[in-house]
Amino acid sequence: MTLIAKTGDTADAIPVNESILLNRELSQLAFNRRVLAQAEDRSVPLLERLRYLCIASSNLDEFFEVRIASLLAKSRLEGDARESPALTAALELTSTECHDIVQQQYRVLNEDVLPELSAEGIHLLRDQDRNEAQRAWVKAYFEREVRPLLTPIGLDPAHPFPQVVNKSLNFIVELSGKDAFGRGTAIAILRAPRVLPRVIRLPDELSTNGGVAFCLLSSIIHAQITDLFTGREVIAYSQFRVTRNSDLWVDEEEVKNLRQALQGELQVRQFGVAVRLEVAKSCPAHLSQLLLDQFSINKNRLYAVDGPVNMVRLSELLDLVDRPALRFPPFTPRFPPQLANGDLFAYLKKQDVLLHHPFQSFQPVVEFIRTAALDPNVLAIKQTIYRTGMNSDLMESLIIAAQRGKEVTVIVELMARFDEEANINWADRLERVGAQVVYGVVGLKTHAKLALVLRREEGQLRYYAHMGTGNYHPTTTRFYTDFGLLTANTALAAEVNEIFIHLTSLTKPKKLNHLWLAPFALQKEFIKAIRNEAAIARAGRPGRIIAKMNALLDESVIRALYAASADGVKIDLIVRGACALRPGVAGLSDNIRVRSIIGRFLEHSRIYYFRNDLAHDVYLSSADWMNRNLFRRIEVAFPILDRTLKKRVIAEGLNPYLKDNTHSWELDGDGVYHKRKPRAKQAPFSAQQYLMQTLGTPPDEARR
Repeated sequence: MTLIAKTGDTADAIPVNESILLNRELSQLAFNRRVLAQAEDRSVPLLERLRYLCIASSNLDEFFEVRIASLLAKSRLEGDARESPALTAALELTSTECHDIVQQQYRVLNEDVLPELSAEGIHLLRDQDRNEAQRAWVKAYFEREVRPLLTPIGLDPAHPFPQVVNKSLNFIVELSGKDAFGRGTAIAILRAPRVLPRVIRLPDELSTNGGVAFCLLSSIIHAQITDLFTGREVIAYSQFRVTRNSDLWVDEEEVKNLRQALQGELQVRQFGVAVRLEVAKSCPAHLSQLLLDQFSINKNRLYAVDGPVNMVRLSELLDLVDRPALRFPPFTPRFPPQLANGDLFAYLKKQDVLLHHPFQSFQPVVEFIRTAALDPNVLAIKQTIYRTGMNSDLMESLIIAAQRGKEVTVIVELMARFDEEANINWADRLERVGAQVVYGVVGLKTHAKLALVLRREEGQLRYYAHMGTGNYHPTTTRFYTDFGLLTANTALAAEVNEIFIHLTSLTKPKKLNHLWLAPFALQKEFIKAIRNEAAIARAGRPGRIIAKMNALLDESVIRALYAASADGVKIDLIVRGACALRPGVAGLSDNIRVRSIIGRFLEHSRIYYFRNDLAHDVYLSSADWMNRNLFRRIEVAFPILDRTLKKRVIAEGLNPYLKDNTHSWELDGDGVYHKRKPRAKQAPFSAQQYLMQTLGTPPDEARR
């Protein structure tokens, strides 16, 4: 077992002989193993199993684009272009695991998912699988749709190796003989057009037994590649894909305009430092080595795969197959009945509203901003934006509000990874209609999820606020589990306003009595609450902590949890992804259990419960227990003050997940996860299924 010395930045990958922490990279990859297990689970509908395969592949892409890339970048910043011994050791920790995961992905694809899809009449045809009529159609499609867009590049001094875009589909071709000018150019590079679909459906009349047939673009190019080199013999060829460092970096203290600097970085993101090479399993060794040398990639980051080099693109197949029986049953989030009719602001003056997504609709949040935008009594709207997507009714409402003369202030996080372009576009549109757009604090990402409405009522200003654990994103709200609180509680909403003033003015924030704000107080308050439970336990009373988050990596928090465990506090942690804490270790963490839930929805809510002598303190947050969240981001944890809503958070967000014996994985002290199963006479229980049944809209009602 390999452990790590510290957490919080790229240095946490340096291995040591002994540690109280589990390895971050291996823990992150273990999460991907659990996602991959969903693709192997025959109780999961077949097309959903394919989706999980694509998700696992996408996760691994990002692991290389960000995590592995950051380790390599750290070595270069230290002035050594070669991989240092410590870095080499850190990368070797992940290399074997990554290769094993990739092999498992393609085994599941080739031995399980594709044969079962074929048995259902859904055929993904390789060239050797196609009959003569299908081959003729593919050839015609190639000549009509593909060939005109191809530009083979024969390598010579006048035609150097072309630029290869991050994660694009390419081919390397070895040729015999001489070219048209009598020269012995032996290698050509062919880039697949990015404008073409990667999955192509064949006409129904070419399918067999009433099924549907598809081909991959890579397979079509494979079949016709020799036709591209008239007069030359194709000796060998292979598809390949290069993964590059995709983290954007700008010197925020040096640039005068962060948005302009970031736009420039976006243009070169596709050509960052290469960190991984994928080739076909049949690729000759000398061609693989040529590519490794070209991109300066270490051989341990070469992946020879038995199938398409970009498995993520198979997700296009999901949109082309209309087979409801092979998908999860349809689910419609329920709109809270108390908000169905009447004045939202009037209701909030009487009672807070707790929303549990995706089991309950996100529409009330959209209506909250839309109503504010149209209400003549609303004077100002303030909101943070981390991820919202290219299309957003909520953002359109902010634009309408600004056009109607309201004071609109939007704190847009331009450095939200992979959403930078969308956020820049929204910032531009908002500024054009007169909204005040702020890009947060230099060096800190604004990750808190806050919205505030200021409304004039009876001659006075009244605050209304929304605070959430997830993004204001129309798509992810349907697939991520999150909580949101709509409130007119003056004490809470006034503190939300203080945070907005702090972020726009850059002045020191006033003392907050209810909200915990990072980077100033969040870690301190979490550790204070943990130590309070330890003190209660030492006094002989029950100490109890339940926490749910995406990742647990902060060493100070982990040490506080270990100490609380030693004092007798019972601790349950629900950690979806990477976890560096070692649970159940005698003398260290006897009273700590860690589990991870992998189901239909992505677990995204962060919930922190402290028993506190029956005060039952409940905090919701956008922050995980990670160093970056606690010190390098603007984050907020907010309390649930209403007793009824507090009970709801515990009953919906924590207890079902502790009871889950269907989609729950338990972590042991050695870093190994074990799938939890129902014990004898114990009925299967799925937290997400339970919440869908109790909170979601019944199918009959949804159809109406």
